[in-house]
Amino acid sequence: MILVHPPVVKPCEAPAGVAKLAGALKRHPIPCTVLDANLEGLLDLLERDAGHHDTWTKVASRRLPGNLELLTSREGYENFDRYKRAVMGVNRMLETAARSKEIRLSFANYIDQKLSPLRSADLIKAWKNPEENLFYPYFSERLLGLLETHEPKVVGLSLNYLSQALCTFAMAGFLKQESARLKVILGGGLITSWMNRPDWKNPFRGLVDLMVPGPGEETLLSFAGLSVKGDYGIPDYEGFSSEDYFAPGFILPYSASSGCYWGKCSFCPENAEGNAFRPLPVQEVVRDLRVLSDRRKPVLIHFLDNAMSPTLLKILSEQPPGAPWYGFARITRELKDPDFCDALKRSGCRMLKLGLESGDQEVLDSLSKGIDLAIASSSLKALKRAGIATYVYLLFGTPAESPEAAERTLEFTVKHSGAIDFLNLAIFNMPAHGADADKFETKDFYEGDLTLYKSFAHPVGWDRSAARRFIDREFKRHPAVAPILRRDPPFFTSNHAPFFCSEV
Repeated sequence: MILVHPPVVKPCEAPAGVAKLAGALKRHPIPCTVLDANLEGLLDLLERDAGHHDTWTKVASRRLPGNLELLTSREGYENFDRYKRAVMGVNRMLETAARSKEIRLSFANYIDQKLSPLRSADLIKAWKNPEENLFYPYFSERLLGLLETHEPKVVGLSLNYLSQALCTFAMAGFLKQESARLKVILGGGLITSWMNRPDWKNPFRGLVDLMVPGPGEETLLSFAGLSVKGDYGIPDYEGFSSEDYFAPGFILPYSASSGCYWGKCSFCPENAEGNAFRPLPVQEVVRDLRVLSDRRKPVLIHFLDNAMSPTLLKILSEQPPGAPWYGFARITRELKDPDFCDALKRSGCRMLKLGLESGDQEVLDSLSKGIDLAIASSSLKALKRAGIATYVYLLFGTPAESPEAAERTLEFTVKHSGAIDFLNLAIFNMPAHGADADKFETKDFYEGDLTLYKSFAHPVGWDRSAARRFIDREFKRHPAVAPILRRDPPFFTSNHAPFFCSEV
């Protein structure tokens, strides 16, 4: 089997889903080759001279080798201004390389001006015409070489984000052109979201052999004639580079659970999709991380959980995983305890991502967030005292929010600005099949049969445009908020933020 991670996502860490599948195959043992086509494809694109350079692009081209070296070494993260120049310079080269194909490309996105990943008809066009894809010169040669060398029976493509969809289908089409007998399987987060829609009807029948929602270990093992449930081993990262990712060392991504232990937020896609919370036993998590840390010597562990449970945080505070770490956590009573925060810090916690969403208690209650603003205030202060950075997520334009509530979110942010290291500001999208979708007048937010979100008539007229104006004209410009936003690493955002915190 060959397992492929397609372009385009942030190229700063190995693909956790592919590593998890590779670990399950290796455990049983089944021959398997992994390919991070995202990292390789972007690096290949940077090596090709796109021509038509303006002055900025000529400078970026001249500095490209040095910038690449900076962004893959510790030195590149010692000075934020130098880091930012390097990121923007390399990203400029990606933009230029994609321009001739009418693609808007960045480290974090892939937007085709002619094809939409939200339209199945356009994904079918990408499947039928792989030679038109921006990455075709790379993946046609690379995949063909792997097919000839390994003669696989199965190729799995991991599709997690919309930014990967067009490239994934182009690669699938190429594989089928080369070998009609080859089994091509699609899995990953985006496939799961599509297939969990109550109105799902597979428009790709006949293009790929199988689409797998949720964990794919059992399905892949069945292709090898094994009937196995559980006992999948630990993720296998041995097939991924330690030097080429855009990071100052190897970042180890790890999922200690799937779903969300809280599972009550009214706007959450996990609820709309009915994804159950499935945690790994905490001692298994500790054991996995110590083995993986010993093998790969990561500079950072990235917990991918929707929210790290208090139980997981407690066990990590008592049994450190072997490397600095960060991840998403809910704001709970535990985090307002200074001793607990100190223990987390000692265990290697460098940053926690916190989904606060609003600084208005009524809005939080209406969203079923289960967050008390008094506890949030104490938690931010306790984490700050312990030396743990916070990356706070705020969400504007929710059905319960009003302009006055948005102002209260600004007031809360300003009041706690000294304890907030990074901010993510987002505007609410209504999950198309969520519990609240029937309560409001909705219409398609994006044109396409695969869209997962809808726009809605806000009860007090606080629509997306109004929320965006508030964010741009008032929130971002506040003198207490603007410096926080300027600290955010461009394109890589929370993935690189821990490197600008202490001791990483």
